[in-house]
Amino acid sequence: MKRLNHIQTIFFAGMVLFISSCKKDYGNLNGPTVEAYQNNATQAELNNLVSGTESGMRTSIAFYLDDVGTIGREIYHFSNAEPRYVTDLLGASNATLSSSNFYITAPWASRYAVIKNCNVLIDAANNTTLVTDAQKKGYTGFAHTIKAYQLLMNLNLTDSIRVDVADPNNLGPIVGYQTGLDAISSLLDSGKTDLTNAEVVFALAGFSGFNDAAGLLKFNRALAARVDVYEQKWPDALTALNESFFNLNGDFYMGVNHVFGTGSGDQLNPAFIPQNQNGEVRVAHPSYADDILPNDDRISKATLRNSTASISAGLSSNRDVWVYTSSTAPIPIIRNEELILIYAEAKIQTNQLSDAVNALNIIRNKHGLPNYSGAISQAALIDEMLYERRYSLYFEGHRWIDMRRYDRLDQLPLDRPDDDVWSEFPLPVTEQ
Repeated sequence: MKRLNHIQTIFFAGMVLFISSCKKDYGNLNGPTVEAYQNNATQAELNNLVSGTESGMRTSIAFYLDDVGTIGREIYHFSNAEPRYVTDLLGASNATLSSSNFYITAPWASRYAVIKNCNVLIDAANNTTLVTDAQKKGYTGFAHTIKAYQLLMNLNLTDSIRVDVADPNNLGPIVGYQTGLDAISSLLDSGKTDLTNAEVVFALAGFSGFNDAAGLLKFNRALAARVDVYEQKWPDALTALNESFFNLNGDFYMGVNHVFGTGSGDQLNPAFIPQNQNGEVRVAHPSYADDILPNDDRISKATLRNSTASISAGLSSNRDVWVYTSSTAPIPIIRNEELILIYAEAKIQTNQLSDAVNALNIIRNKHGLPNYSGAISQAALIDEMLYERRYSLYFEGHRWIDMRRYDRLDQLPLDRPDDDVWSEFPLPVTEQ
């Protein structure tokens, strides 16, 4: 990801360094680095802001995946140095989620650091005379889209967010889940408006095939479809899909990714741990293999270990998580297989059941399963859709959220008698 190196070292990293010394988690936008970008920024300076934003999206991504993957009973993260992965996150005995521990403070602050970059980029683009109006729309359309995505990740964790953080000395209120989703949807609509009339003159590393205005618009609408199903706006989701890169017969992995590299100043994929490692391991929750259907090739995402991994807390697994198979493997932001599943979900919920079955069969057949032969009813097809989402999107950050939005958290397995399944994280202590 060499294109990100320059800005990662001179801008974004510098911004993050002073987060802890400023009000809450949003930094000080009055710093001289920010002022420089507000003073008739050049195209090169705006491009640096874009690169810093994309680079920052990767920060703390493993904490986020561990959070939602552990509570959603997809994985265990065994770590001799950090027991809270299997105590706090699993609600062991009297353990609870803390508002001051790394598993919420790190991803929360990292997402808002990116949002801060987006706000600076929007202001800098709007205030410069050194790029055309169409080019300004490219920058602001990208920034509104990424800002919405980052807010959605934090909303997934805490069920409430602070949307308005443009002025760190006058922050907007914490808002609840529905208000947060509405604000995120509005940001995506703003991004859509801008990108419709935009010219993109900046490079993006993880957007192969989607790095021009038309491609970014399709990415924006893909995210909008995800938000629409969260809001149960089923017809809107289908409309957004038709404007996205959704393709029933397309490559499942076509989409936009976080990308990683070995170059100086770049990052390696923090969700990668080699197979059969001891000590620090990510292993599949035993229910992953227990519940999978015969011949489902998605078992390859949880490979058998040479020896069972266990921890003194009373947990064990004989399968490694094998979704990200190298230190430079990409982590999807959104991809076509998810869009096909969103299509199936929206078709089920609008009672277009034959279309839903067709989409689910595309998923099933691709993974070695025969056509669906169960009952053709909304209830039965919701069960089937959730099964496909569980295995197709394993350790991509969806299972816990899916079970919560269908009021099925009580169906997640408890590993020990006193464990709990949490419905949300507390807001970080800085927000209280």
